[in-house]
Amino acid sequence: MTTSPTAATGGPEVPTTAEDIRQQLFTYITSGRLRPGQRLGAERELAESYGVSRATLRQALEALERAGVVRRLPGRGGGTFVSEPKIERDLSSVVGVPALLRKQGMTAGTRIVSTAMTGADEATAAALEVRPGELVYEVVRIRLADGSPISLEHARFPAARFPGMLDLPLGGSIYDLIREHYHLSPDQSLERIEVVHATAHEAAILDVNEDAPLLSITRTTTDSHGAAFEFSHDLFRADRTRIVIRTPTGADRDQAPTPLRQRIEIV
Repeated sequence: MTTSPTAATGGPEVPTTAEDIRQQLFTYITSGRLRPGQRLGAERELAESYGVSRATLRQALEALERAGVVRRLPGRGGGTFVSEPKIERDLSSVVGVPALLRKQGMTAGTRIVSTAMTGADEATAAALEVRPGELVYEVVRIRLADGSPISLEHARFPAARFPGMLDLPLGGSIYDLIREHYHLSPDQSLERIEVVHATAHEAAILDVNEDAPLLSITRTTTDSHGAAFEFSHDLFRADRTRIVIRTPTGADRDQAPTPLRQRIEIV
C-alpha cells in the first residue's frame, strides 16, 4: 500500500530542501511511524506531496538509500520502500544466529542446503590443523530472519572429533549441539571481515541483486586447549546487517562477561 509520508505522520511543517526531507523521513522511519516494507510512492508522487522538484526529492532518497534506510525499485510496481530492520551482529561475543535473532525480536529459520563428508582442502586443513585430504564435515545453511534470507553459511568441522554429527539436527546452533553431544565449548575465535560482491548464485540464494554488497566473515574457532574445531565462511546481506563491537573500559572491563575470546580483523 502506498502512503504519503505527510499523511502517515500527520505532516507538520513541510520541508523544502533535500536535507530537510532526508531528516524528516529518517526520523519517521527510525521512530517507527513509517514501517518496514511500507511503500512511500513514486518520485513524482513524493515530490508533489512535499511541494519540491523531483531533483530535490531524488537527492534526499539517494542519501537515504546509501544509508540503507530505504530501497528504491524501478518499474510500474516500483517506488520507494522502507528497508527491513538491520540485524546487529555483535562481534564482542559469539552466539548462534537463532539466539541472535530471537534477542532482537525476530523469528529465526534455517534451510539446510547440503551436508557432506569430504577431504579437507589446503585452506581448511591449515585452519583446522589437520592434513590435507583428512575427512571433515561440511555444512551449508541459509539463515532466515522473519522468513527472509540474511546469510549463507559454509562451515567445516574435523570429522574425527565429532563422530555422527551429520546425523544430528543441524537447524539450530551448532555450538549448542556440540556442547550437548560432545561436551566441548568454544573458547576463542578469529574472524576476518571484508566486503565482497554477490555472485549470481549467491544473489539468487540471498534474494539480492547480483553484485550487491555482502559482508564476508571467515572464522576459525578453537576450544579451551587451543585446538581449532570450526572453519567457517559466512556471507551476510550488507543491507540487513550492522556490525557492533562492545569494548568494556575501566571498571566495566573487570565485570564484563567473556563467554568467548575473540580477535577481529576488518579488511
